[in-house]
Amino acid sequence: MIKRFGTHYFYCYQIIMILELPKNCLVDKFVSKTKFTSQVLVNTKLKDEFTREIKRITWKYKLAETTLMIQATQKVKEIQIFEIELKNKEIPKNVLKLIDKLIPYYILYYFKYENNFAFGITLKDNVSKDYYFSDWNEELKFNFHAINLKIVLENIIKQFIKRVDTDNNNFQDIIEKDKQITILTKEIQALKNKIKQEKQFNKKVELNKTLQEKQKLLGKLK
Repeated sequence: MIKRFGTHYFYCYQIIMILELPKNCLVDKFVSKTKFTSQVLVNTKLKDEFTREIKRITWKYKLAETTLMIQATQKVKEIQIFEIELKNKEIPKNVLKLIDKLIPYYILYYFKYENNFAFGITLKDNVSKDYYFSDWNEELKFNFHAINLKIVLENIIKQFIKRVDTDNNNFQDIIEKDKQITILTKEIQALKNKIKQEKQFNKKVELNKTLQEKQKLLGKLK
């Protein structure tokens, strides 16, 4: 696949340069959308979204004991890397939820739209299935060297987390703090909107007090 010329060659070269993975991890297999849309659990609306949003899915890399030469664990046996070519510059989260549901392994997504790229990953062991995404054209520096694949996965996810010190906290604390920051940030914005709309002075004072408390807590988490 690397010997091909044209646009596809450019994208293969681009993703290799960004990820810096050994060649024996390369799979580079086209995955038909019908592999996902033909499933019984897929409704018409989701099938339409697949067609409307996804141009092409390619299984780019397989990170496993046999390819990356790093020990697997019971929790993380393999990590797949999927390249998803989009028809629009918008990441279709419903499509990802279906892919993650049907494929038992962790997947690092490499999205591309025209000359733009982005990354994403799902924290599958979390009940809420938290998704992490990079900004468009943000070159994340993934570290694929570790004593086992669980730590490789944790290092990948850490690259998406910017609001917590990932060097001096254990992984679960990082995830929990990042989640709390997300919740607090949304609550603070909702309070600000409510304060703007509130006309009664006394209620504004109470809302401002709550806002200050949440902002203080957010500052401690960061």
